Amino acid sequence: MGFKSPVYGVIAVPIDKIEPNTYNPNAVAPPELRLLYDSIKEDGYTMPVVCYFDRERDKYILVDGFHRYRIMLDYPDIYQRENGMLPVSIIDKPLDHRMASTIRHNRARGSHDVDLMSNIVKELHELGRSDAWISRHLGMDKDEILRLKQITGLAALFRDVEFGTAWQPVEEIGEQYESVEEEVAVTEEEGMENDQKDSKE
Repeated sequence: MGFKSPVYGVIAVPIDKIEPNTYNPNAVAPPELRLLYDSIKEDGYTMPVVCYFDRERDKYILVDGFHRYRIMLDYPDIYQRENGMLPVSIIDKPLDHRMASTIRHNRARGSHDVDLMSNIVKELHELGRSDAWISRHLGMDKDEILRLKQITGLAALFRDVEFGTAWQPVEEIGEQYESVEEEVAVTEEEGMENDQKDSKE
């Protein structure tokens, strides 16, 4: 049997059986959220939310569509009109692939919360995913991934990063000089010699 897109299997799910995920970094400003409400009020739900079904807990975990979900919770008129049922498209993927799916759904239409994005990169690394995997599945370049790692401040996230040798540890300075003060004095003396040489030229 060939591939069948999840949208062909949309089901109506009671909203109390749906839970938001803990990692969605997409943020929508109040005016846009109000516009979303107006759209759903006038046109109905034209797009399902996307969920993963947790069989053990009998819950649907949101992968995409958090704000459509919130509209039903926050506006009683929408809840009553829809009888508390939300259209759901289901994907069956492990957590790391669900996180990647959330980012792919969001990147073209909203602004990501930087702190949450950095936490996603951290969690994916803790799940064993490399920078190359994150780049391929989340559509990020190496510099973007590096910036998000820097925000977390966790040294473990930099194990895949190659650093230059522009700085010299104090331990190595000790191998050349008896003290940091001596190293500074030598450096200053060399600088003075260079200044004198430049003035003669």
